[in-house]
Amino acid sequence: MGPDLDNEEMAEVFEEVSNYFFLLSEPTRLKILHALCNGERPVGTIVKELGATQANVSRQLNMLYRARILGRRKDGAQVYYRIEDQNTIELCRTVCTQMADKVKKSRQMHQDAIENFMT
Repeated sequence: MGPDLDNEEMAEVFEEVSNYFFLLSEPTRLKILHALCNGERPVGTIVKELGATQANVSRQLNMLYRARILGRRKDGAQVYYRIEDQNTIELCRTVCTQMADKVKKSRQMHQDAIENFMT
């Protein structure tokens, strides 16, 4: 990293990075980010799309909001969430694309092994 950071500052950086990755380590939060990639949505729509409980989705939305990854606005009784931190989305897209490729390759290898066994 930067040579202009002392040990204490580097420790703080590593702590922040650890907290950031902890935030992204929960599948429901990743699903929420995915649901919001195409634009702002109300909480009820996110809940339906994820098939999770209102309480869990609200808790996860609040964590992402407090981390400034999401923004929100109220319109009457509805609360709408949107992506605020595009860097987080780009990071998630990159990692998810790589993992999707791994899953596809793994499934194909498994399918090939089954076919070879059957012949």
